[in-house]
Amino acid sequence: MKNDLLRKIAHQLGAAGLVLLVAALLYGQGMSSPTGQYPQGQRPPGLNPNPNMQNEPTTTPESVFSDEDFAKDAAQGGLAEIKFGQLAEEKGSSDAVKDFGKRMVEDHLKANEQLKDVALREKLKLPTELSKKNQKNYDRLSQLSGDAFDRAYARDMVRDHENDVTAFKQEASNGQNQAIKNFALQTLATLEDHLKMAREMEQGLGKATGKSGGQ
Repeated sequence: MKNDLLRKIAHQLGAAGLVLLVAALLYGQGMSSPTGQYPQGQRPPGLNPNPNMQNEPTTTPESVFSDEDFAKDAAQGGLAEIKFGQLAEEKGSSDAVKDFGKRMVEDHLKANEQLKDVALREKLKLPTELSKKNQKNYDRLSQLSGDAFDRAYARDMVRDHENDVTAFKQEASNGQNQAIKNFALQTLATLEDHLKMAREMEQGLGKATGKSGGQ
């Protein structure tokens, strides 16, 4: 009906009517276009607002911290715990610190060997020397002695193992490499035990310091 009426008008108006007819038909097609069903300023999903740019596929953000990063950090942390533990066995003035240091050496040597096996299978290169940061902390601790060493070592062990437990939990839950993820899961319980021991050691040293100061 609408188009017949427009044709009649176009016939009467000649060329001017033809222009009117074409404009009306184009307007009708525009109303049925995909964007016509969305409010002004909105576009259907997948339609890029810039016609000169290709539509970008939707991707799931990847973790900035990869499995390989975790493995390298875990190996570095293990090396540090071994070195610090050996220092605690040598310089610790309390049995609690010496015993804790010995436990660190034993457990982290074992964990690092397990991680080396994983790295070999996964073709990963792990650090074999202390990082500059860990070497600096080692040098700082080595300058201390007596109660000062014990307190500093205990404080560092609590902090380090809090960070370790957090990192290993994250890898055990979100890791993509199954071998590395399994290593994190298997080692987590040991690190949680270390954290508990480190906190008890720090608390025990605080009580001992308080008693000696009150005498």
